[in-house]
Amino acid sequence: MIELIRTQIEGGMLVFPSILVLLLIFVYLIYRIVRSLMPRPATADTEEEFKKLLDDAGYTFDPSQNIFYSKMNPWQRKYGYCRLYDEAAVALGMIIDSEPVRFEYGGKRWLIEFWKGQYHLSTGCEIGVYYTEEPNLDIPGLFRGPFYQSVDNKNRLYLAYTLLKNGREVFRREGKHWWLTGFKPGEFSEPWELTMKVRIMLKDAAMCRSFVRALKGIGYQSREIFVDGVTVEFTFSHPHSPQPLTRTEETDWIIQRYNERICSHYQKITGDYESWPEKLRAIREQQPLLYQALFNIGKTRHVFKAFDRLKSYL
Repeated sequence: MIELIRTQIEGGMLVFPSILVLLLIFVYLIYRIVRSLMPRPATADTEEEFKKLLDDAGYTFDPSQNIFYSKMNPWQRKYGYCRLYDEAAVALGMIIDSEPVRFEYGGKRWLIEFWKGQYHLSTGCEIGVYYTEEPNLDIPGLFRGPFYQSVDNKNRLYLAYTLLKNGREVFRREGKHWWLTGFKPGEFSEPWELTMKVRIMLKDAAMCRSFVRALKGIGYQSREIFVDGVTVEFTFSHPHSPQPLTRTEETDWIIQRYNERICSHYQKITGDYESWPEKLRAIREQQPLLYQALFNIGKTRHVFKAFDRLKSYL
């Protein structure tokens, strides 16, 4: 009989089988095989077609930094946030550190979460802003915890970060947003190599105080937090929060070796080309799986649909 274990995670309770590691590896490998048998996505032989494929995926491109980043109103916005997303990420090749900061403000429960790590074919990071007024979900035997909505436009915050890898700048982003992301294709990184220098402008003094208390509550020291009016700066290098149960040394190592290999293939194939249509044409001809992976940026539809599957139990 498979023994079920319950592990309390701050913000949510998840139930997993004790053979989780083997199941995750199996699911991940099956996923890669199934993806290889699926029809190839539309091709992009011009800059316009490339931008259209990115747009359909919910992203756009910054040529000055060679990164993909999320649009203001992509399809992902309607899915909000659930802890299950972080648990599902590993099985889809994403080895990322997460730092959820939960606090109360204005009669709502807020979540500002930070992520950094390897998103399959890309090194990247994210800041997401969410809130909820609803009670926790309670699905016996599966999940107990909050489901957050993405904040609306009037509650967006000014967000900024610089992503560093072993002290070297990878890219930077800033703007008033609900989900500030960046993904550098072909760059391979271990999560522990990455550091986010974060700056956030909160709505007012009360929100700022609540957010800072929450940072201290998960383990950040006063000397690590700089406050200037309603602007907060800190560095996210190693997570202070409990990580997803699916993050284990065994699964991290196996999946990261696969990610490292495909990033190496990407670099070899695209190294002699300047334009994206040229790079995509070479990838499509030599490594079709890389072509598919390139447009599965960040958290894919498979991650967000995990919540849809959960809802069937309600």
